[in-house]
Amino acid sequence: MATSNGLYNHSRTRAPPKESFEVYPLIEAVFTYLSYGVLLLFGHISDFLVKIGLKENHAVKDDFFKMHLNFEGFYMRHVYRRIRDCWNKPIASTPGAYFELVDRESDDYNWTFRNTGTTTRCLNLGSYNYLGFAQSSGPCAEASQEATRQYGAGSCSARKDLGTLSIHKELEHLVAEFVGKPAAMVFGMGFATNSTNIPALMGKGCLILSDELNHTSLILGCRLSGATIKTFKHNNVDDLERALKDAIFNGQLRTHRRWKKILIVLEGVYSMEGSCPNLPAVIALKKKYKAYLYLDEAHSIGAMGDTGRGMAEYWGVDPADIDIMMGTFTKSFGASGGYIAATHEIVSHIRAYSHATTYATGMPGPVAQQIISSMSIIMGKDGTDEGQRRIKQLAENSRYFRKRLHEMGFIVYGNEDSPVVPILLYQYTKFAVFSRELLKRKIGVVVVGFPATSLVEGRARICLSASHTKDMLNFALKEISEVGDMLVLKNSRLKR
Repeated sequence: MATSNGLYNHSRTRAPPKESFEVYPLIEAVFTYLSYGVLLLFGHISDFLVKIGLKENHAVKDDFFKMHLNFEGFYMRHVYRRIRDCWNKPIASTPGAYFELVDRESDDYNWTFRNTGTTTRCLNLGSYNYLGFAQSSGPCAEASQEATRQYGAGSCSARKDLGTLSIHKELEHLVAEFVGKPAAMVFGMGFATNSTNIPALMGKGCLILSDELNHTSLILGCRLSGATIKTFKHNNVDDLERALKDAIFNGQLRTHRRWKKILIVLEGVYSMEGSCPNLPAVIALKKKYKAYLYLDEAHSIGAMGDTGRGMAEYWGVDPADIDIMMGTFTKSFGASGGYIAATHEIVSHIRAYSHATTYATGMPGPVAQQIISSMSIIMGKDGTDEGQRRIKQLAENSRYFRKRLHEMGFIVYGNEDSPVVPILLYQYTKFAVFSRELLKRKIGVVVVGFPATSLVEGRARICLSASHTKDMLNFALKEISEVGDMLVLKNSRLKR
């Protein structure tokens, strides 16, 4: 069985890949909760001393923050501010295998920073530049420069008015061909592709079944739609089927009428977990219960599958079985924006009813050209095997890096082929030190904690790239191992 463009072979689906998930050690959970308990105690004591004038106020910067003396404000003052140097790090170069990190200092307890006038060259382990196309030179950059001369720096109008350029049409035809769908539409912002288009597809009387770890853009789009939302356990097909059965049997909450539409919303690769859904099993449920499937491929398009065509190719399923395929151009294509790919009828409906087509400015021509150039290289339309080489290199880097971390004894989450590699760090004090120690060793990483993760699952999120060489990865692994020993992070019971 094959799609109309002949890109895929669906004679058999892929065997389930290995997924790494290990429950954090009890001792780490205890110490993490204890550390937050100590923080709450001393934080409230500090706030009380400031209030009665016995302590100088460093925790509140100005009158604006005095208005937010609730728990959110408490967390900002006593956690985020203290380790703010670990986030929002400005870079002064392209996000390649290495980047130039702006050196900065703070004179007001991490409320604001000032540049020192110098930069540090660091190995980049925190960029979404999966295939290395975010370059300032080369064929993509040259084509984008020419597009700037032809189309200017922006379209300056919404797509439904005068904001549709000829290059948008060219890009949409190419995206549809790439992902194996009849039609596609592109948007200037990846977040808005979800948040403004789900409301155009769903409404009152509809039901959305959403994975509990879906991205904020999906959550916002679902809420704005006015549809009823129910979550199911992450990547749990059994729980999804239970929710589908309940929806079919009980109907709408008060009237018990049948739902107008039931939409299952998933991601291809989860950006915080590095995990992937069992797509064939979800498609089987979708067909069985007559539901629709919306797949967000922000982190999987270009990065997964033998030719980079995402989860349909990775699993060997027909793209026609996925009703709505969404993705972004901000990762593998080194650009910005997103797309919706579906049938001609669905895409025509979105063109007419999406707020993104009515109110948002169309994608700039140079950005569209960057996507066309990088996607053409991935597809081999440039007459070279450069795209295939990058995809193969990314897959090898992902498997090698994960394998070595497992052997060292770190707890690592996610799919064995995923370029997103979360390393569990647990306590917020540990991920602060982890980030700072690696920065001293000229390695830039992203650390993530509550509320982006659960309280006990703070982590470093490593993002690998085809531009990383084996020597770069070995250097990073050596330094990460040393910092892991320092912070007692090698707690896995599943050493390989």
